[in-house]
Amino acid sequence: MIKQRADRNRTISLADSEIDFYFSNCVCNATLSNLSCVTDTVICDDALNAIRQLPLACVDLLVVDPPYNLSKTYSGTTFKQMSDTEYAAFTEGWIASVKRVLKNSASIYVCCDWRTSLVIGPVLIKHFNVQNRITWQREKGRGATHNWKNSMEDIWFATVSPKTFTFNADDVKMRRKVIAPYKVDGKPKDWVESDNGNFRDTFPSNFWDDISIPYWSMPENTDHPTQKPEKLIAKLVLASSNPGDLVLDPFLGSGTTAVVAKKLNRHYIGIECEREYCALAQRRLEIADTDTEIQGYTDGVFWERNTLAQQQKLKKRSSGLDEKLESVC
Repeated sequence: MIKQRADRNRTISLADSEIDFYFSNCVCNATLSNLSCVTDTVICDDALNAIRQLPLACVDLLVVDPPYNLSKTYSGTTFKQMSDTEYAAFTEGWIASVKRVLKNSASIYVCCDWRTSLVIGPVLIKHFNVQNRITWQREKGRGATHNWKNSMEDIWFATVSPKTFTFNADDVKMRRKVIAPYKVDGKPKDWVESDNGNFRDTFPSNFWDDISIPYWSMPENTDHPTQKPEKLIAKLVLASSNPGDLVLDPFLGSGTTAVVAKKLNRHYIGIECEREYCALAQRRLEIADTDTEIQGYTDGVFWERNTLAQQQKLKKRSSGLDEKLESVC
């Protein structure tokens, strides 16, 4: 049954009949070796079982958000916390399965919290070329009286080849407010002065403090307990794939990676074992047919958190500002 929510609450929920309807659009109990039959689909299956059936060397970008090593219930399934050794073996298992479907030019991103990061990092180094570790600020979280509050998560960035891979730095620039503007001969140096404020487009770093976790007033929000923000995944997709590339997410959850891939003109394959989450993913993909916006990503750049007002104003004058920005880049 759909939860009763306040009128302003935009969380996506499905009644039982809607779950049945959207789940019927998923791929189940099918032969997955034909790439054309599984591209742009949500597959309901165990991740390892499905991956083993996919064609060889077909994936350009792998985005993985595995269960963190915490006891947590996902719809009808409970993931139980393991020892570090057992979790390393779990990680080895899905990596061994997924390696066969990756192109030589493919990139890999793996999400984790600080504890699982210590386990996942060494395993990735054994199989891939680790390029970096992104840390992003997760502003939600419970307070702690005997320890520091957990407000950060990691994303490991690795590649199959040490040198041959996609990285579109210009596509993931951050538009930041210039607090202490520097001028030469009375003119802005490396920034733009506009009626909406002073801005600079900066190259991406491996620390992200501009991400908002989905919450009740955001149209992408669902009841999935560990949903990743579309803005977060958009950075990975834009940086490490090109339009028309194939993105695989073997732990799809409520569908964020598939939705972002669709909005950014990439192909996708999502694998998820929970019926409810498969249906939620299909509903979100349906919404993306007519709504391609990604919160915090406007006019080809990412904005700092809580700068929506500037974004809305800038839309009216975006062409003039973009011309100015091009002149200083």
